[in-house]
This record gives sequence, C-alpha cells and structure tokens, in this order.
Amino acid sequence: MLLTLLQATAQAEKAVSKINVEQILDRLLNWGIEVGKDILAAIIIYIVGRFIIKQIGRLVSKILEKRKLEISVQTFLKSLLNILLNLILAFAIVSKLGVETTSFAAILASAGVAIGMALSGNLSNFAGGLIILVFKPFKVGDYIDGQNASGTVKEIQIFHTILATVDNRIIYVPNGALSSNAITNYSKQEMRRAEWVFGVEYGEDFEKVKAVLERIIAADTRILTTPAPFIGLGALSASSVDIKVRVWTKTENYWDVYFDMNKIVYDTFNKEGIGFPFPQLTVHQAKD
Repeated sequence: MLLTLLQATAQAEKAVSKINVEQILDRLLNWGIEVGKDILAAIIIYIVGRFIIKQIGRLVSKILEKRKLEISVQTFLKSLLNILLNLILAFAIVSKLGVETTSFAAILASAGVAIGMALSGNLSNFAGGLIILVFKPFKVGDYIDGQNASGTVKEIQIFHTILATVDNRIIYVPNGALSSNAITNYSKQEMRRAEWVFGVEYGEDFEKVKAVLERIIAADTRILTTPAPFIGLGALSASSVDIKVRVWTKTENYWDVYFDMNKIVYDTFNKEGIGFPFPQLTVHQAKD
C-alpha cells in the first residue's frame, strides 16, 4: 500500500514538473513572438520614418526655394529640421520597443545637465549659427578670412560653417568662433580697391611714368572712374623710386584686374624703355 502511494506521488510530481516546463516554454515562446513583433514593428517604423523624413526634407527645400530665402538660411533650417525629425523617430522606435517614454525622458532630463556641460562648446556653436543668420556678417558665396581659415562659404550648418579654399580644400569652422571673433568679408561690398607699388630706376621721368600708367588704367574698362584712380610717388627707396597706384573695381573683378595690371605694366614699361630697378652696391677702393 505504501509502495503504491509513493509511486503515485512520484508520477504526480513528474506530471506537475512536465506541466511547469511546458508552461515556461509556452511563456517564453509567447514572449519571443511579442518581442519579435515589436522589433519587426520598430524596423518598419524606422524604414517608413526615414522615407517620410526624406520626403519632408524635399518638400521643405522646395518651399524655401520658392520663398527665395538665402542659401545660408536654407541650409541651417534644413539641418535643424533633419535633427528634430530624427529625434522624433528615435522616440517612436524606443516607445515601440516597450521602453516607457516618460522614464526615458526623465533619464534624458537628468542627464541633460551633464550633457549640456559636455556639449557646452556645441551649444555655443549653435548660438553662434543663429547669430550669423540674424546679423548676417557673411552669407553663402562670400569669401571670408577668420580664425586662421580663409575660403568661400559653402554652407552654414547648425554647429559649423563650411569653407572651400582656393586650392579646393574643405574647412569646418565652428560657428561660435566665427560669431565671437573678427571676420574679414571680402565679398560684402560691391567695390574693392586694388593697390600696387611699381618701382622704377632713379633718373626716370616721373611724369612720363605717370602718363604711361594713366594710359594703361584708362584702357581697362573694368577699372572704375569713380572713385578716381590715384597715382603718386610713394617713396624714394634705397634702389628704386616707388610709384603707388590705387584703383577701384567691382569685387568680382578684383583678382583679374590685380594680376592683369602686373603683366600689362611689365610689358608696357619694357616697350617704353622704363627701367625696373634692382639692388645695387657701389664699392669704393681706397688708394694706398
């Protein structure tokens, strides 16, 4: 009788353990299915979200272009919009994966101070970008010189301004540094003054040299007559008589005028017999 009771108890325990294992496996399977659904849904949200973000970006680009906003403003707004939309997409994915958005936001808020301190430089760059867009010390297409970097402004992004140098290098300059330091904008004004110093030999007729320079200047239609060109005797140097020439031209013609003038003056002076100086040293030998 006792043996029969023990056998029945053992069989019951086996049946219970078998039920428990089956229940655990069933729960794990259900949990895996639910997690798989959430992961699959999160992937779908990511793919669809990225597609929507691209479409919104294109739509906003068309709207900004129709409103004829400056390129610098357009690039800044598109960059800012892209970051905001990606943050919203990240929150949607995290929420779908089962993470409480309220607790997630609380974690972000508590970490905000530390992140803000760590990213204080980037926050100042963001503020610098806003200052640049509001006060417009330069815009896309301008040639600027500042913070040991010179180049043509290609884009004004949230944190950086992208410059293209004359030798086709790309420089990323922090907006904070550009907004809080001196910047030279060579494209801001419609006109620029070009200046040269031409040295001639001692003994040359200054009036003749001046007349030749006036003829060269008058022949170049890119040189403006108002303000009037200036030609003057700049200095009596050790080996040359230095004649200073100043003319005004449109900003876009500045470099062409500058280099062309050097070549034309060199060729013309040679034809007119006007000598260019070179360093000379006179040595007197003492007699015994």
